[in-house]
Amino acid sequence: MSQRPVLEKGTLIRRTVFILVLIILTFANLFALFKGLNAPKGMEQAQIAREIARGNGFSTKMISPAAYDMASKGFSETVSLKDFKDTYHAPLNPLVNSVVLRLIGANEANSWPMKEKEMVFPLDRVIAAISTLFFLMSIAVTYLLVTRIFDPKIAAVTAIIMLFCQTFWDFSLSGLPQMLMLLLFTSGLYFVYRAVEAQSEGRLPFVPALIAGVFFTLLALTHWMTVWIALGYVIYAALAFRPRGIIGAAVIVLIILAAVGPMLRAYRITDSPFGAAFLTLYNGVGMGTEDAVMRGHDLTEAAAVTDGLVMKIVRTTLLQTMDIIPLMAGIVVAPLFFLSLLHAFKRAPIANFRWVILLMWTTAAIGLSFYGISSKGLDPNQLHLLFAPIMTAYGIAFVSILWSRLTVVNTTPFMRNAHLYVIVVICAMPMMIILPRQVINGMNMRESGGLPHWPPYYAPALNIGLKKVVKENEIVVADQPWAVAWYADRVALWLPTTKRGFEKFETIAADAQTPLTGILISPVSNQHGSIAEIYQQYQDFTSLIIDGRTYASTSGLRTFDKDPKLEGIAKRYPYPLPLFGVDMIFYSDRAIRSTPEPGR
Repeated sequence: MSQRPVLEKGTLIRRTVFILVLIILTFANLFALFKGLNAPKGMEQAQIAREIARGNGFSTKMISPAAYDMASKGFSETVSLKDFKDTYHAPLNPLVNSVVLRLIGANEANSWPMKEKEMVFPLDRVIAAISTLFFLMSIAVTYLLVTRIFDPKIAAVTAIIMLFCQTFWDFSLSGLPQMLMLLLFTSGLYFVYRAVEAQSEGRLPFVPALIAGVFFTLLALTHWMTVWIALGYVIYAALAFRPRGIIGAAVIVLIILAAVGPMLRAYRITDSPFGAAFLTLYNGVGMGTEDAVMRGHDLTEAAAVTDGLVMKIVRTTLLQTMDIIPLMAGIVVAPLFFLSLLHAFKRAPIANFRWVILLMWTTAAIGLSFYGISSKGLDPNQLHLLFAPIMTAYGIAFVSILWSRLTVVNTTPFMRNAHLYVIVVICAMPMMIILPRQVINGMNMRESGGLPHWPPYYAPALNIGLKKVVKENEIVVADQPWAVAWYADRVALWLPTTKRGFEKFETIAADAQTPLTGILISPVSNQHGSIAEIYQQYQDFTSLIIDGRTYASTSGLRTFDKDPKLEGIAKRYPYPLPLFGVDMIFYSDRAIRSTPEPGR
């Protein structure tokens, strides 16, 4: 009894230190280290959320030629470029963000403007704060889940690894919905484990299993790809939970009821129940060509996704296997979950719960074999990330079991937890290496609100520069239309692949009295790679893409107006306006006396 107050005091100190570190990292990442959103799909969802907050429904100011082509062949007689309906993104994350944007008054057109010398868009920080809150909540739910499965020690180590995982912070600050997905998935897992416990103890698991199904349904409404995760759960529930088949069928009904609204809406707009989200297939079985397809003005000219289907699926499957550690957020202990499958855990719920995790991960991996996944950058299809915390817990438990069997550990008390310290240090190393430099850079840029994600994004050039020269009824053609829609709050058309596609939209826009007013070229395209790589991606517009860099390197030689293929377009947009040097140029249809270069 005399030692109990000491233990409680030690626990209190550790938890206090953890919370202090959590608060420090949160404020550091949202303020001193924050560079703004840097994921195209994150910016797309942010500007959709703003349109919802304005009462415009699920409309978007970022228009891809392929999505427009699908809509023009739907049931609507006319398709408006000014009120274009989005059928690509799942609805839940934009809906959640829209509530916050409405509460802070961001639905007003002139609200939350950028200040002079400010380099980070204020609403970027709002979107990132929402996602970060979901991340912190997911750490808490993970702690509760792992404590229930194993013990507070393994739960605490798992929570610490999550907190010091750079990949989790990168997604939190990107604008992508992964942190909301992580919260929903972990909450679903909590109730799945409650159901597995009830089944193991001879009780009916119906209530917790059904609650888990609700969370997986919400997960599917956050990212369509997570339906594959729900499929794994449905299979397990149908086979393992009593009464057999009932819970699995109930979850299927929940998902169908939730999906019927968005699918009917997509069918009404595009004549397809999957809408533009169908084009995600080109990332996987289309060999990573979704961007090129999205920029095509006629989908009948796109290659069929079934060409070489088997080899493409095998290729993506092998890539997932080889990149398993990066896909697991770089947490080296997470893949040890698969080795833990070989261990006979004494408690039935712990042993049985592994198989539902494995089944859900397997179905997710199969789905990603069709739709594509990359371990580089912030891939919007990153689903492996969701499994990292629970797999980390099992990996730690497995290592702890092996560690406890060593003779030196049993005879040396201070060695009993040494493996946990080593695991934490190894997993936290990526963040610890880059954190000092980030802090120094952040402190140096504190007056401007942070260092922007340049290249390719520079919010002042769009929010202050481009927004002033483009009227609300005009449309910008851009290589980063998601950024134009979010920062400049203007309708932006993704630069079509061909001259023919560009001229098609010139006609459409002119007929609707919403003319194309210029073309924005940024590092998204002009720093895409070599000339050959730029040509492969941008085809007819290669001379336009390299125009600014050529002008800077040759002291005045331009390529855009010298290209016979683009002669007509060059004459219609003859005024290059440098919004941020030669790296970000707006080719306008009219002369502008002063060219704003914010931050210069």
